[in-house]
Amino acid sequence: MDDILLTEIRDGVATLTLNRPRQMNALSAELRGRFGAALEALGTDDSVAVVIITGAGEKAFTAGVDLKELEIAPLTDEELGPDGPVSRAFRALGKPTIAAVNGFAITGGMELAINCDILVASTHARFADTHARVGIVPGWGMSQILPRLIGPVRARYMSYTGNFVDAATAKAWGLVLEVLPPGELLPWCQKLAAEIASCDRATLADVRLAINGGLETTLEAGMALEGRLSKAATLRMDRSKFAATREAVMSRGKEQSS
Repeated sequence: MDDILLTEIRDGVATLTLNRPRQMNALSAELRGRFGAALEALGTDDSVAVVIITGAGEKAFTAGVDLKELEIAPLTDEELGPDGPVSRAFRALGKPTIAAVNGFAITGGMELAINCDILVASTHARFADTHARVGIVPGWGMSQILPRLIGPVRARYMSYTGNFVDAATAKAWGLVLEVLPPGELLPWCQKLAAEIASCDRATLADVRLAINGGLETTLEAGMALEGRLSKAATLRMDRSKFAATREAVMSRGKEQSS
């Protein structure tokens, strides 16, 4: 029997693969539980700097919660909202996440993707929020995160109609960073993850916290958060290594400019 969730860790990058391709990687209760537990474990694994999330095959990232299963086993109150295991695991992870969206990302599947820090899509990717059509109010952040990513008008269009948005449109709207042929998607995301992982881990965590925390509050409060993090980082800086760090940054800049 195939494992429904695959985990690979290499060079500071963990890749989680939802592995139910015949069911469009639908999020069964077992898979939801396994996924939340995997994120929690990766959050405490000091060898992991970045997490990539993707789906098996080229058809679907994930079609969302398994609707066949919902007929007999509905989502429980404990699974929904900010204290649900999936939402809680994303918050507790504290590390950059990349969604490698290889195909359909529908409803809960799209929520899973937009909980990630950066979305990258294959040309096969399609996005849809069908909560209103299914008769379920979002419980993993769709109504709050999506408007912040693509603006309220476009978010309303997606959530009110349930219409699908293709990868090119998603990029034009700022939902995804890049669109790639299916065979190039994961290697591109792995290269991006390696670049992120090469940064100073503590500073990276603080920058992520400043950006994400700022998006959840006012500009004034966000600036205050950044100030506190900046002061703490300055105090812990090892000045004996600063010259070498500065040289490495300048050398990388020259390489990328050539």
